[in-house]
Amino acid sequence: MADKPVLQPGPDHPITITPTAGRVVVTVAGTVVADSRNALTLQEASYPGVQYVPIADVDAGLLERTATESYCPFKGEASYYSVAAGDTTAVDAVWEYRQPHDAVAQIKDHVAFYPDRVDAIEITA
Repeated sequence: MADKPVLQPGPDHPITITPTAGRVVVTVAGTVVADSRNALTLQEASYPGVQYVPIADVDAGLLERTATESYCPFKGEASYYSVAAGDTTAVDAVWEYRQPHDAVAQIKDHVAFYPDRVDAIEITA
């Protein structure tokens, strides 16, 4: 199998990671899945910013690891979780880079949520 490419952020594909100003709360089926004042905002190229929440601020009892995986040449190998809350299962709604590339090392031990697979990702003061 060929090695997967590892690309560095740069002028053509910038990536910045900054502390999120405020509190990030993620809900599924009315259940709080994540609640953090320590989230990071990852801004990649022209994509919308993504909230990366420390796994310590997530209710891990609601997460079910799935077999889904993906690869980003800028960030690394991603693995996924579904969220089971009440009678709802949000399939592959959460991802993490367990061993992110050096350029984005700050997102280690953090997870992110697909906005269209959870009820809300709210950022408040």
